[in-house]
Amino acid sequence: MKMIGTKNKSSSPDGTHSRFLLPGEFFFGGPKCQINTLLGSCIAITLWHPKLKIGGMCHFVLPSRRNSKALLPSDYDYNGSYCDEVMVLFEREALQRGTNLKDYVAKIFGGSNMLANSTLDENDLIGTKNTEAAVNHLAEKGISLLIAHVGEKGHRRIAFDIETGDVWVKHVALQKFIPDNL
Repeated sequence: MKMIGTKNKSSSPDGTHSRFLLPGEFFFGGPKCQINTLLGSCIAITLWHPKLKIGGMCHFVLPSRRNSKALLPSDYDYNGSYCDEVMVLFEREALQRGTNLKDYVAKIFGGSNMLANSTLDENDLIGTKNTEAAVNHLAEKGISLLIAHVGEKGHRRIAFDIETGDVWVKHVALQKFIPDNL
């Protein structure tokens, strides 16, 4: 099992381990594991290998930290906060298990507009940019995208069961703030 970030972990009587990912964290593991997170404009990507019952989830914050597509040194410290870098982490985990990313299926969640009274164009919102980054990086790696529950206003609670590949989503709409003096 690979975890970048905190060690938020608990176990149930049946031996299932539960992990909670904070922003910028990444986890990859096997059966008997459930990964949870809470999303706003961030994105969670789940990757699951249907035959081996292994997979992982990330909770990335931004599409990239770099403006350049220059090659990075092999000892570069990849970070789960960025979509382009977390795809490298996913690839490393898949290769360590003798698998290829194309053998996995993906689901993405999040990318909400967290600004209730925003007048920004949809394309200028960080949630939209994060969603586009996730979809583009998955396509570049040849990973099938099964589900995308993205956009809208509000937050999502996500629970990913690595054994079954199931993901449960609870979306809570953002309430529009109306000042009392209107």
